[in-house]
Amino acid sequence: MSKEEFPGWHGTTIIGVRRGGEVVVAGDGQVSLGQTVIKGTARKVRRLSPGGQDVVCGFAGSTADAFTLLERLETKLEATPGQLARACVELAKDWRTDKYLSKLEAMLIVTDGDALLVVTGAGDVLEPENDIAAIGSGGNFALAAARGLMETDKDAEAIARAAMKIASDICVYTNGNLTVEKISK
Repeated sequence: MSKEEFPGWHGTTIIGVRRGGEVVVAGDGQVSLGQTVIKGTARKVRRLSPGGQDVVCGFAGSTADAFTLLERLETKLEATPGQLARACVELAKDWRTDKYLSKLEAMLIVTDGDALLVVTGAGDVLEPENDIAAIGSGGNFALAAARGLMETDKDAEAIARAAMKIASDICVYTNGNLTVEKISK
């Protein structure tokens, strides 16, 4: 099968919600190839602990690419302890300029319980408005749902779970098998 004929890996929805002194990152478990669900229980949200720091990451895109980026992020975090934003900027610079890394297709949501950041291969390190970040094929659905839910008295985890439920009901590349990690500062 040529690259042009390859249907492409699709899907995932990752959301990060900050509220009440905690940040929750949730991700679905679906991996799709074209119109076929290959796996429904993938774990796309991970906890990293480089040098004793506690960081939660969620990724959308190619799994192998995301793991490469997570390994690089861990190295950057070890080199800049306690400086999540700096480590993410260094990762984004490498990702954009390195010949090998620039071909990687993924996006990350990263938090240390204080900062909530989206990191992309375009060199972006963004702190989203409204204390919500969402990426992936169902990201906009989850983002819209979470923004509406921020008007309620729900905590960060309840908002993330409800937003993911709504996204999974709309996006065919998102399922309801969630991995949820919570971190406080």
